[in-house]
This record gives sequence, structure tokens and C-alpha cells, in this order.
Amino acid sequence: MRSSKVSPAPRQAARASAPPSAQAGKPKGHAAHEVRIIGGQWRRTRLKVIDKPGLRPTPDRVRETLFNWLGQDLSDWRCVDAFAGTGALGLEAASRGAAHVLMLEQDPALVSALQAHVLRLQAGMVQVQRGDAIAALQRLPAGSVDLVFIDPPFDGPWFESALKAAAAAVPLGGWVYLEAPVAWTDEALGVWGLKLERHLKAGAVHAHLLQRTA
Repeated sequence: MRSSKVSPAPRQAARASAPPSAQAGKPKGHAAHEVRIIGGQWRRTRLKVIDKPGLRPTPDRVRETLFNWLGQDLSDWRCVDAFAGTGALGLEAASRGAAHVLMLEQDPALVSALQAHVLRLQAGMVQVQRGDAIAALQRLPAGSVDLVFIDPPFDGPWFESALKAAAAAVPLGGWVYLEAPVAWTDEALGVWGLKLERHLKAGAVHAHLLQRTA
């Protein structure tokens, strides 16, 4: 149970009315060429990022806000970075004390880059696994992880199945972080027992911190 980590927040006054399943393109812009770890033992460490079309690292501002929401110290947490990409979210969690971080990524070049980051940082708590993120989430024992990061390509059909699998992987009081092109509502999330605790819009990205409450 990690519910004490996040303090109550006011609800967003307005949320997008488009259905969560609506397709939307990825935010425009150039892929970042490096990612900076913001806090923890590897604070200010910069890691090179492969220049691949569509690669969309979570911006520094959003990651800083997310870990402020979570309470900075993730000691002993078990985390999964689904659709890991650059690894920015998973490595940030590991830097802040997570006991185990599973990074799931399908692209072989990105997997190699993630493995290089783990080697450079001597991050023994991080495991990189190549394969389908949703299938891997579905194989996790129920309630076995404290936090799942979900940041899939915005033009794909993965949101519903990823949320369903993530909700099953965390216990009551566990956390799911979601980046999406539209804002998700409690009504849409409730089918999986998830509740919106925090929301941030940064450019074309909607960042959500969700808690499993049922």
C-alpha cells in the first residue's frame, strides 16, 4: 500500500470530453537527444537517447511534477516501466530508491540503449526485458507491483488493455501513471477500479496519476 505518499488534490475544473479511445497523433517535435535524471542518487546524470522518429521522452517538467506527487522517495517500491522507450521514467524511479524496476520495450535498438544505461549506472535493481508490454503486464502476479508507468505511442490502440493489465498488477492503494493525448475521467477509469488523483496538461500531453481504489 502506498496511498500515504500522495496528498489529496483538487479536482480539475475541466477535462477533455473526447472519449479516451479516440485516436490522436503523437505530439510534434524533434526527438530528444539526451535525457536528464532529475533526482535521487543519479541526479543531473545525462543519458544519450537514440534519435528515432516518434520517440517522446517524458519532459523534465512532467517527471519532476510526477515525483513530487509521489513523494520523492520510492524506497522499496516495485515498479514497471511499460513502453519504456528512453527509460526516463523507470530510471528516475530507480534513482529515487525503487527496489526493482522492470523496463518493457519491444524495439531492439531501444532495448540495447536501455541495457547500456543500466550498465553505465550499475543499476542492479533495473531489469530490461524485450517484448510486448501488455502481455508482460498480464503475466505479473496480481498486486505484485506498487507503480506502473504507461506511456505508449499516442497513435496506437494500447490504452484500454494497458490500463486493465496495470490495474490488475497493482494492489489496492497502488499507483498507475498514464500519459495520453486526451484527459481520462473517473467514469472511464472506474471500470478497472482506478481513480484519478492528479492531472497535468503539458503541451499535447495529459499526465495522470491514478490510484487503484477497488
